[in-house]
Amino acid sequence: MSVEYYRKLLIDLRARLAKERETKKKDNERYATSIKNTKVASTKASYRKMKIDRAAAHDRQIESIKKQIENAKAGLARERKNKK
Repeated sequence: MSVEYYRKLLIDLRARLAKERETKKKDNERYATSIKNTKVASTKASYRKMKIDRAAAHDRQIESIKKQIENAKAGLARERKNKK
């Protein structure tokens, strides 16, 4: 791998992280609106559960991307060290 590869990888991963955070925010807003607009208690409970599950899935994805960023940073540091 090269320094350029790791730089590009970091840029791509940071973009994915920002997109995932934005998607989480939009999903939360959508579920909150659905919860607010429904009158049936069982449907509200269902929407609340879906909101919690979806937010947890987004959180897992965000953590995964953060780990990939850390690995890419470590790879970049290794690559720079090997070049010297």
